[in-house]
Order: sequence, then C-alpha cells, then structure tokens
Amino acid sequence: MKTPADFYKPLAIGAPTPWRELPVVLERTIHFFPPHIEKMRAKVPAMAKQVDVLLGNLEDAIPIEAKEAARAGFIEVAKAVDFGATGLWSRVNALNSPWGLDDILQIVE
Repeated sequence: MKTPADFYKPLAIGAPTPWRELPVVLERTIHFFPPHIEKMRAKVPAMAKQVDVLLGNLEDAIPIEAKEAARAGFIEVAKAVDFGATGLWSRVNALNSPWGLDDILQIVE
C-alpha cells in the first residue's frame, strides 16, 4: 500500500517526480477560427497577440467539402505562426466520423 509520504515519489526509476501543484494558466479569451478560410488564417498572427488561446475549429462549423482544407490550413498556421505565450488548440471531429482519426494523426505528426 502506498503511504502518504510516498505519494510524491517517482513511480519508476528515472521517472520524473510528480507535481505537487498543477501549473495554472489563465485562459480568459478563446478565439475560434475556421482554418479553411485563407482570409481568417491571414489574421491569426495579429490575433495571437490579443487572445489567450486560438482554437482552430475542424468540427461541426466546417462544411463537409472543406474538412480536409480546414485540417491542412490548421497545420499550415501551426507551423508558420509564432504564438509566443498564446495557446493553440484544435477542435477535432469525433473519432467515429470519417475525419476524426485523420485530424488527430495529421495534426500530431
């Protein structure tokens, strides 16, 4: 049985010590953007300086015929823009949809 004194010890040899407190980052402003629209992608560098999080929406707000373009646009923005302290999130399609797994695999790649 694990004692309270052992709770903050690494679980394996060479493993990092567990955090005693989780780091907290304020995310007051989250701006959703449709990455399949070039005009919106062009505005991302300026928006990154004004918000806490930019979220590329790949899910239900994107028309079916633009799903792949949205994914490619999100990846392009992620590689091209220096976000500094601004978070970059993505809202991917459900895993049981035709696009969900591809969203995850291509974004993580």
